[in-house]
Order: sequence, then structure tokens, then C-alpha cells
Amino acid sequence: MRLFIGNLPHSYNEDKVREIFAEHGEIDNVAVPTDRYTNKPRGFAFVEMPNDEEAKAAIEAVHGTEHDGRELRVEEARPQRERGGRGGGFNRNRGGGGYNRDRW
Repeated sequence: MRLFIGNLPHSYNEDKVREIFAEHGEIDNVAVPTDRYTNKPRGFAFVEMPNDEEAKAAIEAVHGTEHDGRELRVEEARPQRERGGRGGGFNRNRGGGGYNRDRW
């Protein structure tokens, strides 16, 4: 079962998250996403536990506990939604901002 951990202190890394959940069962994987620009943790993590019963026990035990002044939110991770759309980048219809030579 894959768990989502929210409201995680930004100072926590994969080792710290693993330490919190290791008390409650076997862990397959821990992922702490980082900001692409600052490379600092984004305040949430994912933990994969192979045994569903241990994962449910971990949710009960860790959800609502306080760590470094933050109350953790732990729940079963939901599948990622399709984002759709046309992608990012410059949109000619909205203008590009900045200097516009036609205005002078």
C-alpha cells in the first residue's frame, strides 16, 4: 500500500521519514519530492509498505502526531490525476509580457 504523508516538516529527508514508519512494519520505498528550483523538500512524502495491515496500522499510529511543531497527515495515496491540457509554454493568444515594440 502506498501512503501519502502531508504537512511534513521541510527539514525531513527520506531517512527521517523511514525512521518514523519503520516502527510500524516493513518499508519498500520512501520518496520525499523536492522543489525543482531550490532542491528543498516540498513538505510531503510517499511511503510504500508491502503489507496492507501494517500500512493501515501505520496510518492509525502516525496520523495526527506532531513532529517539529507540525501535525502529520497520513492517508492512503490516491492515484495521480490526468492533467490534460495543451502543456506549458508561451501562449500567443495571451501575450508574452515584457517589452512590446508595437507599443512605442
